[in-house]
Amino acid sequence: MESARARTLTHVEPAEVALQVALDALADPVRRSILRDLATHEDWSRACGTFDLPVTKATRSHHFAVLRSAGLIEQRDEGARRLNRLRRPEFDRAFPGLLAATIDRAD
Repeated sequence: MESARARTLTHVEPAEVALQVALDALADPVRRSILRDLATHEDWSRACGTFDLPVTKATRSHHFAVLRSAGLIEQRDEGARRLNRLRRPEFDRAFPGLLAATIDRAD
């Protein structure tokens, strides 16, 4: 049975995301650091609370929601943890080269 928390997760296909939404999501340095971190780990191996971010818990949740609504990440709940996956293949099909231009280089 799906929990109420899991039902709050809405995932958008990257192909359905407007370019401006994708650019806005990638413009923030905290969100880029999340994506860089996910790019160096196996899918579903990083929980939201394990990222070293200079923001509050509420702001952290907001950043993950922005990334999810831009089609950049997929999330799933596993017990009390919310695990993440970078949707690089799907995002690269919708926006070829955009991730490479933004997260594969240092700020």
